[in-house]
Amino acid sequence: MARRRFFVDAVHSGHAQIVGEEAHHLSRVLRVEPGQKFEISDNQTVYLAVVESARKDLVSFAIVEQIVAGAPAVRTVLLASLIKFEHFEWMIEKATELGVERVVPVEAERSEKGLATAALKRMARWSRIARESSEQSRRTRLPTIERVVSLTNALRDQADYRYVFEEAEAPPIVSIVPAALRAEDRVGALVGPEGGWTDRERAEIARAGWAAVSLGPQILRAETAAIAGLSIINALWNATSLR
Repeated sequence: MARRRFFVDAVHSGHAQIVGEEAHHLSRVLRVEPGQKFEISDNQTVYLAVVESARKDLVSFAIVEQIVAGAPAVRTVLLASLIKFEHFEWMIEKATELGVERVVPVEAERSEKGLATAALKRMARWSRIARESSEQSRRTRLPTIERVVSLTNALRDQADYRYVFEEAEAPPIVSIVPAALRAEDRVGALVGPEGGWTDRERAEIARAGWAAVSLGPQILRAETAAIAGLSIINALWNATSLR
């Protein structure tokens, strides 16, 4: 059984600490004890570490050794139009599990009014969701949850491949992904809001060079489209890495 993995702010002189609410969770809920071994990451490197002490507000670790962590098959950024927060937060959690490198909330014309302003108050919560999901899925690095941007600014993202998930009239994503794929490729995945893009937005997306792709004949909810699209992208790049 794989060891639990936790994120720490930093590793200094072979030691690391977790403080505050997360320390309380470890010591009181998970009941970690001195002598137990876990994996920890400083958002760059993964280590095997042993618990030195576990108190209500502080859990300290001593590094045992560095662990070799595999690199992701592709670097993905999810540019997701703002939707109801309970659905958006589920999308952050699952996108994190799927290895997304960045999540960029996008204010679309059909995003509910007030969501962009309210999102500022949710940033800490969204980062916490991403951290918990990263620990559960045993990531090496945390994804970046960025501030809300306009569609115009989102379209400036400099990914190597840029796809907007559209309805069935668009070509299937598997039909336009090139054969020569590399692990260092950056892929942008743009997801529309509830109700879809307006005609003006579709024209702007096309002018910016984003390729419209279909995920199948069904009409998917925004959060479903995000997860389905990221799963397909991962599968395509993983298959290339195994050749």
